[in-house]
Amino acid sequence: MASANCILYQGATPVFVDIDRRTLNMDVDLLAAKVRALRDTGCPVKALLPVHVFGQPCDMGRIMDIAREHELVVVEDACEALGAEFEGQAVGTFGHAAVLAFYPNKQMTTGEGGMLVTNDEVWARLFRSLRNQGRDDDGAWLCHVRLGYNYRLDELSAAQMERIEELLHKRERVAAWYTERLQGVAGVQVPYISPRTTRMSWFVYVVRLAAGIDRDAVMDRLAEQGIPTRPYFPPIHLQPLYRERFGYRAGNYPATEDVARRTLALPFHGNLGQAEVETVCRALEEALGSR
Repeated sequence: MASANCILYQGATPVFVDIDRRTLNMDVDLLAAKVRALRDTGCPVKALLPVHVFGQPCDMGRIMDIAREHELVVVEDACEALGAEFEGQAVGTFGHAAVLAFYPNKQMTTGEGGMLVTNDEVWARLFRSLRNQGRDDDGAWLCHVRLGYNYRLDELSAAQMERIEELLHKRERVAAWYTERLQGVAGVQVPYISPRTTRMSWFVYVVRLAAGIDRDAVMDRLAEQGIPTRPYFPPIHLQPLYRERFGYRAGNYPATEDVARRTLALPFHGNLGQAEVETVCRALEEALGSR
């Protein structure tokens, strides 16, 4: 919700694009068509906000081409993708700015909070001021030149960045165990990794169940065995707020809606052992009736 709500905070209108069924990121063909259609009607399109879903990089090559063609700002939502790379380049370094999150389930956590990055020096000065109670660009004590916030990250939490490779590697290992175990299991599709993704950053491990399988019933059967799972993620446009404010209805974004009915996030964190992964996978097979 955050990636759409932040647009509402600014008094702007979020415009959604349906997803690529393989990567689960925005479909860039539909994005290009949507921008052209909006521009043709005189709609003042201002920016693109690609979300690197579940740690899979968006097609940033084509997204940046579209942005340059239409002179649009690009802000990357890399909150789920710290450390991911698209064609050898780190996500968060393509657009004009990017955001990352350190919530407890992320690759690195500070409990709450996050990070904002940019290569634009003017933006960087503004961001430093905004996160520091609106103090002047030089950081002068008790000189506040704009409305700011107390968004400072403490040094102890930030020091975790020195461990990021270790943290990413541990999650990669757990994801590999899941993929090896579930590859070929009837009714289960393991996460797709685009050939242009030179590094996946594993935020969660989300499988897709075959059409016709009752995903919620599978979740219930797993829960009975003490295995929590989640339906990641319900479509934003079908949330009550967006239905009421913009009139969205089922059928507006068919790929998103179909995938949302069939995706299932399995227990996942860097400290899971291989035996625990095996327990989850065996229970999933049993819940699907594979055994």
